Amino acid sequence: MPLADLRLLTVRYVGFDGAVRSGELVVHEDHAGGMTEVFESLYDTRWPVAKMRLVDAYGADDDRSMAANNTSAYNCRPVAGSAKWSEHAYGGAIDINPVQNPYVTDGLVAPPNGQRYAAIDRTRGAAAPPGVIRAGDVVVRALARIGWEWGGDWSTAKDYQHFAASGR
Repeated sequence: MPLADLRLLTVRYVGFDGAVRSGELVVHEDHAGGMTEVFESLYDTRWPVAKMRLVDAYGADDDRSMAANNTSAYNCRPVAGSAKWSEHAYGGAIDINPVQNPYVTDGLVAPPNGQRYAAIDRTRGAAAPPGVIRAGDVVVRALARIGWEWGGDWSTAKDYQHFAASGR
């Protein structure tokens, strides 16, 4: 991925404490406008984001970034446990509030501090704690409008934090 194809976005978001914050994301230039619109929607509805820093703040270590409940996009890394490049390495994926929205498969929960959120009802309209992504909620709708798919819709493992551009 040429660096010239990536864009640094600075977006406003509402923290879990209700305060307005500014965060940074890196995405592929093709997704920059859409991602800006997504975070404008989340900001306008006051949907909370725990933290948003470049993954560089965690030494590009996805596990450290997730454990810190960091929302991030670009990270030049393979898919966990494989040699295939992640959609994050192309600037076409984002992980949002990883603790509240963990990756869940075969008894594994990542990050481990997301365990208490692993079994939450994420169906449309279900009551959920702040920052939890549910089917059909403002986060899923905003990202679907720009053509991104939710890992919570996967048929086997569930990656509730993960959204990726479709059609890659």
